[in-house]
Amino acid sequence: MRAVVFEQLRTPPVLIDRDRPRPGPGEVLLKVAGAGACHSDVAVYHDFDEASAPPQLKPSYVLGHENSGWVEELGEGVTGLAKGDAYLVYGPIGCGRCPACSRGQDTYCYNVADMPYLAAGLGRDGGMAEYMTVPARNLVPLGDADPFAAAPLSDAGLTPYHAIKLSLPKLAGGGKSALVIGLGGLGLVAVQILGALTGATVIATDMKAEAMARAEEFGAVTVPGGDGQAERIRELTGGQGVTAVFDFVGVAPTIALAMGVVARQGRVTIVGIAGGVYEWSFFAAPYEVDLTSTYWGTIEELHEVAALYRAGKIAPDVEYFAMDDALEAYRRLEAGEISGRAVVTPHGR
Repeated sequence: MRAVVFEQLRTPPVLIDRDRPRPGPGEVLLKVAGAGACHSDVAVYHDFDEASAPPQLKPSYVLGHENSGWVEELGEGVTGLAKGDAYLVYGPIGCGRCPACSRGQDTYCYNVADMPYLAAGLGRDGGMAEYMTVPARNLVPLGDADPFAAAPLSDAGLTPYHAIKLSLPKLAGGGKSALVIGLGGLGLVAVQILGALTGATVIATDMKAEAMARAEEFGAVTVPGGDGQAERIRELTGGQGVTAVFDFVGVAPTIALAMGVVARQGRVTIVGIAGGVYEWSFFAAPYEVDLTSTYWGTIEELHEVAALYRAGKIAPDVEYFAMDDALEAYRRLEAGEISGRAVVTPHGR
């Protein structure tokens, strides 16, 4: 089978032929419908070197941690699944024994240091291939919903959903507002999730006019980046500031913007992992503001995301690529030429 493989640190992946995998005990062989290309993949093969790469992420393995597909073959001990049924893949894979894993939050596995990988596509062979193996426990049913467009929901849907769900107590009630900073694949889904789960006024900001236009189609009020950005956002809240801010970029200027427009007793969640820093001061930050971060989400939450997708409440913006064009998808992702999410479809559509 063909697969996009991360073979060497600081080196772009390659498209090569590999043997089709076989499911082990408790696993399922999935015929891949769609695999999302993510900036996290780019960070894995572009940023890490021998000194900085976590041992779980060192090559070689198949990329792709946003995956959907159809059951092709069942491993030993797997029951209750039928060939041809469509599923989303929950990517993180923890030890399965600790408290975090017992609640379906493998991202925060207590024993991660002892694991040989972090997730499907992050240390373990992922879905940027014609077939992949998945622990049966990590499959989330899609029913009759389109599996091709669903693939990015495994991360670009789950990650903002988790961050927003944790902020719902702040957004309960009338007169609340939410700000989405950065309207890439995750940010645009976040706008939809906020509309589906809350009655808050959703404000969205980005440097790209086309991204803001798309956010407006989802019901957001948009503010362009640049001079007067913070002032305009505050004006939209009557000068009180934003109840809950979600930063999907994570550079120093966006974190500063978030903290500069949040309301007293509000909440700022940094979701983007660009590595920005913020210097906190008692007299500069509004009183009683929560400043936090999140990472991915739980299996249970991915079931909830899939339910919203099946109900037509959310849908990621996707651009499809054939398997032969998978490396071009990553090139365009690095170049900032992708709006929404790039999805590779190994078996066509």
